[in-house]
Amino acid sequence: MGILTLQAEQVTVAADGSGKFRTIQAAVNSLSDGATRQRVVFIKNGTYREKVFVDGKSHITFRGQSEKGVILTYAQARDAWRCDPAGGPDDWGVATLNLRNAPDITLEKLTIINSYGFDAAGDVTIDCAVEATGKKLISKTGHQMALRTMPGTTRLTVKHCTLRALGGDTVSPWDVDAGLYYFKDCTMEGGVDFYCPRGWAYAENCRFICHSPNAAIWHDGSGSQEEKTVLKNCVFEGDPGFKLGRFHREAQFYLINCRFAQNMADADIYYATSGPGAKRWGRRVYYAGCHRRGGDYAWHQDNLASAAGAPKASRITADWTFGGRWYPVSGQAATVALPPSNLQNTNSTMPVTAIALAEAAAQAKAGGAAAVDSVAERMLVYQRSVGGWPKAVGNEKVKYDHALSAALVKQTRADAGHPDATIDNDATTREIRYLAKAYATTGNPAYKAAAEKGIEYLLRMQYANGGFPQYYPDRSLYRHQITYNDNAMIRALLVLRDVAQRKGDLAAVDAALVLRAQKAVDLGVSCILKTQYVQRGTLTVWCAQHDEKTLLPAKARAFELASLSGAESVGIVEFLMGIENPSAEVRKAITSAVAWFEAVKIPNVAVKEIVDSSQPTGRDRIVVPQPGSTLWARFYDLNTNQPIYVGRDSQPHAALADIENERRAGYVYVSTWPEKLLTKEYPKWKQQWESSSKL
Repeated sequence: MGILTLQAEQVTVAADGSGKFRTIQAAVNSLSDGATRQRVVFIKNGTYREKVFVDGKSHITFRGQSEKGVILTYAQARDAWRCDPAGGPDDWGVATLNLRNAPDITLEKLTIINSYGFDAAGDVTIDCAVEATGKKLISKTGHQMALRTMPGTTRLTVKHCTLRALGGDTVSPWDVDAGLYYFKDCTMEGGVDFYCPRGWAYAENCRFICHSPNAAIWHDGSGSQEEKTVLKNCVFEGDPGFKLGRFHREAQFYLINCRFAQNMADADIYYATSGPGAKRWGRRVYYAGCHRRGGDYAWHQDNLASAAGAPKASRITADWTFGGRWYPVSGQAATVALPPSNLQNTNSTMPVTAIALAEAAAQAKAGGAAAVDSVAERMLVYQRSVGGWPKAVGNEKVKYDHALSAALVKQTRADAGHPDATIDNDATTREIRYLAKAYATTGNPAYKAAAEKGIEYLLRMQYANGGFPQYYPDRSLYRHQITYNDNAMIRALLVLRDVAQRKGDLAAVDAALVLRAQKAVDLGVSCILKTQYVQRGTLTVWCAQHDEKTLLPAKARAFELASLSGAESVGIVEFLMGIENPSAEVRKAITSAVAWFEAVKIPNVAVKEIVDSSQPTGRDRIVVPQPGSTLWARFYDLNTNQPIYVGRDSQPHAALADIENERRAGYVYVSTWPEKLLTKEYPKWKQQWESSSKL
């Protein structure tokens, strides 16, 4: 057994079915999140047309059978991804290979392609909800990422790989605070800034092919004065007139013994003033032993001696580049600690869950195993790779009140990539809150990491307009609509508000989530205000679902027509009343909704459950007279404010008795939802804010 435990875990991928997995993603999903030693995903020759996500997993070597024989390819422009409701305002998912919170990843003998620019006939205009015009021009040569790493992915090694795109940002390893990237014997191809590391990067014996007149390489070293990008023994070629490089932020370039094509422009690496600025440390661009075919330009003459603290060119190596933080060549242990990834310095990231999980594993290995919570452990099993949780698997509702068999655990973990994560029926928000509490009780870092990954899921699924779909990434049926139904969006916002306010058990999550959570809450409030239905010039309430693009009321299931909600609107108002120092617009939304509840109540009736053997269900639900009792309908007509009762025929009826028994007995169409709001909560809120200013 001792020998077996020392062997590297390896899984094989083969497109022809001769391996354990046919897709790279399936192999990734099979690997556990927490690891302290390298695992190998061996990929047989073949073409793999998929987008791959490595999220919260560490210590993985992706090893191809041969560089030219293993082709991972996908076609998508960055702008198109950001316009897609399934995508988002950040870059998570924009590339062919996406890495996040994935330290110690190695890529060997692979070809990774974003073929959008090669495939596209030309520029196109697409629908884009995040643009004011609703449209977006997608350029054939715009940003197209083959490799995109988010913060938390450090110590990345790429050897004997080809990374290709026609557009910009082909190779985008981005962690400006803790990024450590080592490239050797690679070919990289693309448009503007197609090799654009942030942090520390070293590229040796690499070939760069540029299809843009603007710049081939780029660097962001604004996280530390020591950060640098080093390119040694590299070759640069491309379309006629291509420029070598540029920078928008603080940067530091070292080019040692590089070779430039004759058709390269006579233009030194330059500062592009459209960026946020590079003022603290001045221009730092250094050359040694670089030559151009057809004759050298004056600007790349040797100036290494002017670089403070730099050794001779022969001593500029990978180990020197990383300054004790990492030794990818000699393999010795780091002597300088890395800072944590600063999430606010980048487009978007998540906390370093893989590191937290590795810490837990290391703690257990050392004999100090973290305390466990049995329910939390089951939640870890069901968490999907995207970060959220399903409400059911197949026809079985997910429950955590009983032990899981070893076979079920294995099966569930193998299915982690299934796109069924949701915020419906308390899913995901329930788990986040429980795991945060379990962390507070046990101190187990795996629970904190999983809760943070769940919070990231909420941030990622939110639309640019602030709304939340019911499911993510599944956009089938009505799942893509902004969903107030069953308080799904409100529960998500309440979790994020507690994160933003450092409240309760959620105060312990990564501090870098706080500002992002507050921004998400602000966007959510904006969406709520914009979706409040205006009926002949008067604000009313909300629909259970709204179209994510037009924001208008939308239909969901056959018996859930576009209509005003007497149920979900209560939770929305209660959420708005929880806002400190509410704006005049928020106050108006609350008072208008309350006025509508008062106007549409159904007085002197009650709903009664009865046993009725003549009915298909053996029971029934009826509305009966009862003086002094008040009900509200779940659905009201958008134009008349009349209660509507809809069965599976999708036709509105005037009375509950008019629809089929299966729906009457199985779905709540009338209840007392706003009663507590109107009699207790709103009067208290009104008194509080009337004392400070007029409503």
